[in-house]
Amino acid sequence: MFQDSSYNDKMAKSLDVFSKELGSLRTGRANANMLDLVKVDVYGQKMPINQLGTITAPEPRTINVQVWDINNVNLIDSALKKSELGLNPQIDGQLIRLPIPDLSEERRNEIKKIVKSMGEKCKVSIRNIRRDANDELKKLLKNKDISEDEEKKFEKIIQDFTDKNIKIIDEKVLSKEKEIMTI
Repeated sequence: MFQDSSYNDKMAKSLDVFSKELGSLRTGRANANMLDLVKVDVYGQKMPINQLGTITAPEPRTINVQVWDINNVNLIDSALKKSELGLNPQIDGQLIRLPIPDLSEERRNEIKKIVKSMGEKCKVSIRNIRRDANDELKKLLKNKDISEDEEKKFEKIIQDFTDKNIKIIDEKVLSKEKEIMTI
């Protein structure tokens, strides 16, 4: 039998990944999630910074990383410098301070394009899930496991999931663009 909820779950997971990616984008404001995508080569593997220290945002324009092992401070520092975040870490013992500079107009427009691109990728992912669901429905109909009425009903349900998720993506993109353009 057809499981429409599994496709809804897949769409929700795509939306979660998109939300995490959006949170990692640097806007003019300090946000601990900005460091989520930065990986540090330590202990023979690549680890996220939040597994190597405590990340806080004590002020609107500063992120602090309290590193647990002093041996990792320089590794985290170099990973931050290599990242595309454009941050300049300041080391104070086991504390790394990351002042968040203001975004230039040019950089704001670049980030807007990145946000739109991320939104489109997520929409494509959602539409691919819809296509997979519709393909499964056609197979079930061909094998006479479901009737044409059931196929139409499930297609409508899947389309409703798709429309709902694409609307959420559009709202998140607009919200992030507004946040980026706010000085």
